[in-house]
Amino acid sequence: MTQRIFVTGGSSGIGEGIVRRLGREGASVGIGYHSGEDEAKRIAAAVEEDGGKGLPIGGNVGDADDVAAAFAAMNKAFGGVDGVVINAGVQADADAEDMSADQWRKVMSVDLDGSFFCAREAIRAFQKKKRLEGGIVGRIVFVTSVHAFIPWAGHVNYAAAKGGAEMLMKSLAQEVASDGIKVNAVAPGAIKTPINEDVWSDEEKLEKLLQIIPNGRLGETEDVAAAVSWLLSKESDYVTGVSLIVDGGMSLYPGFIGNG
Repeated sequence: MTQRIFVTGGSSGIGEGIVRRLGREGASVGIGYHSGEDEAKRIAAAVEEDGGKGLPIGGNVGDADDVAAAFAAMNKAFGGVDGVVINAGVQADADAEDMSADQWRKVMSVDLDGSFFCAREAIRAFQKKKRLEGGIVGRIVFVTSVHAFIPWAGHVNYAAAKGGAEMLMKSLAQEVASDGIKVNAVAPGAIKTPINEDVWSDEEKLEKLLQIIPNGRLGETEDVAAAVSWLLSKESDYVTGVSLIVDGGMSLYPGFIGNG
């Protein structure tokens, strides 16, 4: 059966890469977006050209009612959902002493609250499937960050939210494994997307960044999409509660290359 997958934050960057990959695999994909409606429509058309089905779904993942409405849209269009990719995220950077309450709450609302609301709604949908089907009934993949593990000065709200999402993923995996629901994460490192163009388009900044990536290159959205695709597939059915780090070795303490 063709997989029915809802991808939050699917209208740009890593999310777009994931949606396009799933479309090429023939999936029916709900393309979650907050403000990028035109982009979501463009990507949906590309998914259709590639042999899949694409459905733009607007909403704010930090709003539980919007999340419930998104799942209702998936059910109406595709008859249900088999997998959810929790990818939507934002940044609002500042040193801790200068960070406003609004900057803190903005990131927590999308990156952590939104992760919980989406996972909760997915579990509710999958529990209904369990009563009808049994076996593996659903797969949830969080897209977190290497900064769930690596401290990041000047970005404490983002790192705290991603660290929270990491433990949320593991706790949910433990909670629902016996119900046939798999919960995992992909933790990207430095991935080449429009949001960080100021780094990879600047030769000096890029050279400095590559010094902490042993593989010697930035990641591409397809690197992340391939990992997500595997975690959504039957080939990974015995894997749950795991973060698959896709970072070219950034988290391997590259400063110790050559014995430090």
